[in-house]
Amino acid sequence: MAEENLTINNNELTPKKNVTVARSESFGPLKFRKSCGEILLSRLQKFTAPEQSGYVGFANLPNQVHRKSVKKGFEFTLMVVGESGLGKSTLVNSLFLTDLYPERHIHTASEKITQTVKIDASTVEIEERGVKLRLTVVDTPGFGDSLNSQDCFKPIIQYIDSQFERYLEDESGLNRRHIIDNRVHCCFYFINPSGHGLRPLDISFMKAVHHKVNIVPVIAKSDTLTLQECTQLKRKVMTQIAENGINLYALPDCDEDEDEDYREQCRLLKEAVPFAVIGANTVIEVKGKKVRGRMYPWGVVEVENPDHCDFIKLRTMLITHMQDLQEVTQEVHYENFRAEKLAGGGSVPKKSSKRRPESQTADLSEREKQLVEKEQELRRMQEMIAKMQAEMNQKNTPQKMQQNGEVKSQNV
Repeated sequence: MAEENLTINNNELTPKKNVTVARSESFGPLKFRKSCGEILLSRLQKFTAPEQSGYVGFANLPNQVHRKSVKKGFEFTLMVVGESGLGKSTLVNSLFLTDLYPERHIHTASEKITQTVKIDASTVEIEERGVKLRLTVVDTPGFGDSLNSQDCFKPIIQYIDSQFERYLEDESGLNRRHIIDNRVHCCFYFINPSGHGLRPLDISFMKAVHHKVNIVPVIAKSDTLTLQECTQLKRKVMTQIAENGINLYALPDCDEDEDEDYREQCRLLKEAVPFAVIGANTVIEVKGKKVRGRMYPWGVVEVENPDHCDFIKLRTMLITHMQDLQEVTQEVHYENFRAEKLAGGGSVPKKSSKRRPESQTADLSEREKQLVEKEQELRRMQEMIAKMQAEMNQKNTPQKMQQNGEVKSQNV
């Protein structure tokens, strides 16, 4: 036997005409040299043994999850609630360094008299170092501006419930692969710094939604307060929240294996609640350094200076615990809504068990159309089997009666 020897030059395969034969003394039959494919595999794929004995490699699973998450992207929905003029839009733009409201209309005093609460959702896609974030900011213009603010937060509760209802319907449908999560994961509630604590409207709103969304209290425009006044206002707000049984978003406790710096950071974040913040989008040059802040006759207030406000602490809390906010929304608030929906007699929509109208079936994809046709065919087969069983039972009934009669006559 013979084999055609191949050589590799500049990634090209050129056959030679010489024939070589190699004989194996141990096995008797002829033994051929390595083929071209084996040479390429040996050069391109060099698998090396692990450096440590007993190392399998499943320690790299977090890296796989990281790559998959970065490719898919992240979704987050933030709701801001508070009176007009407290700097909600400015703070959101300062947090994410973007302009969510380029063409915003500011209502006059006469328009605010008849203005009702509206829900304004703005979505923007932010990319930072290859990581994509689909951010949805839900604003509530008109909250607390009218003379009668008794039921002004009902549209907000209806919006939160409608997003839960929409997610429940999508989760119970046929196509569950691409579900858009528009549930509210966090709610920044802005407190007026000149109110000497919480007003009845603030307490009523937080008591109505604290079991539906993660509430983070924020003291707006804290540059109007001195350090002593800010500390007293924080203490009074937390006392009123505890007296009324309002549950705020609780930062998760640190594990024992966490480093000391992370524990200290979590401790400072817990002590900073409610966060006293300042928002600004203007860049000011101070001592040769450009900072974002507000210029006053007596000096400059830097937004990102921890000694001036809690803006950095609020942003750190939101970014570092963004995944935990989504998990609490899924495992606590959404599950509570789902349990109440099922316990109250609300039926979860079962799209697969109902025959769709022709107008809806025309809008479905080809795969869903095939599923609907298969369901209808199975239903027809079940009806045919039930009919055949009924006919067989009817035929067997007179024979049994006749046999019983013959047995009776024989016994007599």
